Amino acid sequence: MAKDYFRALRDVALVINSSLEPREVLQKIAEQTATAMGCRASTIRLLDTTGHFLLPSAAFGLSSSYMRKGSVEVKRSGLDSEVLSGKTIPLKDATSDGRFQYPDSAKAEGLVSVLSSPLMANGKAIGLIRVYSEVEREFSDEEIDFMEAVAAVSALAIENSRLHEALRNNYELMSKHAYSVYED
Repeated sequence: MAKDYFRALRDVALVINSSLEPREVLQKIAEQTATAMGCRASTIRLLDTTGHFLLPSAAFGLSSSYMRKGSVEVKRSGLDSEVLSGKTIPLKDATSDGRFQYPDSAKAEGLVSVLSSPLMANGKAIGLIRVYSEVEREFSDEEIDFMEAVAAVSALAIENSRLHEALRNNYELMSKHAYSVYED
């Protein structure tokens, strides 16, 4: 039975439009993506300001011990380096693929196949979204297309949220400054 990825993508877009609270939106995106793809889990990791580490920003279906396995350093993860270069990468077995930074943790968590897609904004990677399957599987072209579409709208939502936050901060600074000018 073919999945209705258009409906699933619509649901992700509705989630994105439901809130300006970044953590809430990312959490819902992770959950919706895993569910739509019939995967056990999903994560969204965003690059830190240095561009050297991927920080956990949302997770669905993973244990807290798995999420605390260690920092994801881009230069030590062949998979993440590839994904951040703009490629969607499927791994049939993350526990035996040398590009996966924490294969033992994946094995202990019961994760096998992984599909990762970059979050791109203005032609630059800002992070990635990943789904995890507990059984070995080949991801179909439709699943890869869906993942790339989710990544594209998610990156747009993240950038919009960042811009909204910056505008709010600028407004607050300007308001404080204007208020202090009138007090003088």
